[in-house]
Amino acid sequence: MSKRVAIIGAGCSGLSAIKCCVEEGLKPTCFEQSDGIGGLWRFTETVEEDRASIYKSVFTNTSKEMMCYSDFPMPEDFPVYLHHSKILEYLHLYAEHFNLLQYIQFQVYLSTRHGSWVVSRISRGGFPIDMTMSRRYTMWIKNLLPRMLAAKINEKIMSSWFHHSNFGLEPKFRLKHPIVNDYLPSQILQGSIVVKPKITSFSDTSVIFEDGSVADVDEIIFATGYSTMYPFLDDDIIKLNNNDVSLYKYVFPIYLEKPTLAFLGLVQPLGPIMPTVELQARWATRVFSGAAQLPSVKKMENYCLKSKDIKNKWFGLGRTQVLQTHYIDYINDVSKEIGVHPNMIFIFLTDPRLAWQVFFGPCTPYQLRLNGPGKWSGARKAILTQWERTIKPTRTRVLHECPESWINIRSVLVIGSLLAAIWLLRARCNAGPSGHCPWTTNGASWTKIFSMARTNPM
Repeated sequence: MSKRVAIIGAGCSGLSAIKCCVEEGLKPTCFEQSDGIGGLWRFTETVEEDRASIYKSVFTNTSKEMMCYSDFPMPEDFPVYLHHSKILEYLHLYAEHFNLLQYIQFQVYLSTRHGSWVVSRISRGGFPIDMTMSRRYTMWIKNLLPRMLAAKINEKIMSSWFHHSNFGLEPKFRLKHPIVNDYLPSQILQGSIVVKPKITSFSDTSVIFEDGSVADVDEIIFATGYSTMYPFLDDDIIKLNNNDVSLYKYVFPIYLEKPTLAFLGLVQPLGPIMPTVELQARWATRVFSGAAQLPSVKKMENYCLKSKDIKNKWFGLGRTQVLQTHYIDYINDVSKEIGVHPNMIFIFLTDPRLAWQVFFGPCTPYQLRLNGPGKWSGARKAILTQWERTIKPTRTRVLHECPESWINIRSVLVIGSLLAAIWLLRARCNAGPSGHCPWTTNGASWTKIFSMARTNPM
């Protein structure tokens, strides 16, 4: 039986130790506390506890031919003296060439049956992703477009960060609920996470995947979602079929004699859950108090059938998709039940500044307090100042910048001055003896000057 050897650390020493163990017929297991190889050469912007670190501008003081491993020369195109990033790249090449990563205990296998969209928390301009994507006008456009065209556009948007097919993450259903994770793609790139297809079977120490590959693992975490159960309720009140449940707008049982029971949070909106359940609670309590009424059983049945058909076309038929819904569409649906849905035409006519933010800005919860029962006097101000509160925590370093309005005025003044100077210069040339400007023969020079004035305002 081969002896087992524990190796602490996957730096340049640990990697060579792994290789030597394999060559001698030993069974190495390398324990690396960080999430990547390289040891000292794995530079991070912030110092990690209990780990030595180099500084950002480090270059080697020994040449590449002198410091490489004895049976693995450095690439020919590498510089003679190397920046630390090149050393780390070389260590990755070494580990991959000799298949050393399999002996290191930091790698994670991610098995997925249907794939998933992965989006970053940070959107264009550095703003939160949900505030840039969850807007009324985008949902309005989505509902106007044919479903397949809307799905293609959604796919394009979701892949703007990276091509999911290159990472093995492309979902089976185009409009599958995305996950928000800034960590996953980079970990896949550096090999810390390996994406695999679904698991077909287990052995004592390994898992077998659908593609026939096998991975030795120590622990398995099942992230398969939840099964909804209400053991304290009779089946004739609510029937669950693989998480699917017939509730009017995900809240009220259809067949109760009186509306005395409501379910809150039994929904998966593509958006925030807290304002969703708050709105459900506002609706339920108004129904309980008699201030709001439910439609007839027939109308509720028809609604459930129609909405289920639309939902299945968007999200698919999987067990984890049956409770999914578009956030803005859903809150619009429920807010109309109690008269708190924003009246966009009225707002545009009476308060254009607010209307612009409500329709084109992020669909923040304050919009549900602009009118109707539970109206809040601070809702308008909260909407108009929402970006200030978003940006304030990140502005910990105050820069003395010119106000944007002043920059725009200055640019206009500079461009205007340049255009005036060009006009006067051309008029002077035309007034000359020959009516010809001595330093230009065509209009190209004027175009060039005008272009410079537009693109380089002082």
